[in-house]
Amino acid sequence: MFSRQDAVRTFRTSLNTLGDGFIEAIDDHALVEIAHNQPQLSGGMIAGQVIRVPMLEAPGVVRVGRFGWKNQHASLLSFSADAYLNEVGITSRLLPEENTSMGNPVAAFDTVADPEDIHSDIDLFARFMRATKAPPRDASMAATPDARAGAQLFNQIGCAICHVPSFVTAPPGTAINGGTFVVPAALGNKSIHPFSDFLLHDLGTGDGIVQNGDASTANKLRTPPLWGVRMRTRLLHDGQSLTFEEVIWRHRGEARMVVAKYYLLNDTQRAQILRFLRSL
Repeated sequence: MFSRQDAVRTFRTSLNTLGDGFIEAIDDHALVEIAHNQPQLSGGMIAGQVIRVPMLEAPGVVRVGRFGWKNQHASLLSFSADAYLNEVGITSRLLPEENTSMGNPVAAFDTVADPEDIHSDIDLFARFMRATKAPPRDASMAATPDARAGAQLFNQIGCAICHVPSFVTAPPGTAINGGTFVVPAALGNKSIHPFSDFLLHDLGTGDGIVQNGDASTANKLRTPPLWGVRMRTRLLHDGQSLTFEEVIWRHRGEARMVVAKYYLLNDTQRAQILRFLRSL
């Protein structure tokens, strides 16, 4: 029987998958190096956590997680299979066993033989995500003096320690995901600007959920990329913030030093940072 203590409830916004092919093509070493440097850049306040997660398509192989709010996946094919099972209820060759319904088998009302994805739709979904373009900036706004000044302040006060502006993806021909995927020319050696470190951090808003990490990840969340953020109406992992000002105010934990620096800025400078964010 379902009991109250078994309930884990939390709000989660859906993550944008545009440009995820570029994120998949980031070399593990680039993410590890960022995590290594963050404590020195922040006086020990910021320390992004790297977790290495299993590759569903390459049993026995692990890679640095980068997809999902808990970095529970490192490849788009694994991410696709997880979404098919846990969000759509469709089993696949990578996850062939049905979930239960409140602990009970679903065979009574789901009589389709497993795995249900007999046409490899998860592969097509992964291929689709890899083909999407990264969200573009509002070029006109980004070119304004205020947005440019805001970008400099964003870096100066430490926002860019976690919201890393730029990466260069692995060279074309690089085998990743346990050798199951080769970075194509369209994704390889590309300069991208996601404004994320793709690491796990404790900002004081965690929900206590562990996914593919150890117990230390319970209240940590992946830094969301800021590209395309101007088009979102609900912000942060739980969607409970409606404005950039609210998001900044809610940053605690590892980010408290950076937030303090933000509030030491004058009104004009804070407005410039907000202008910069609205250009992303």
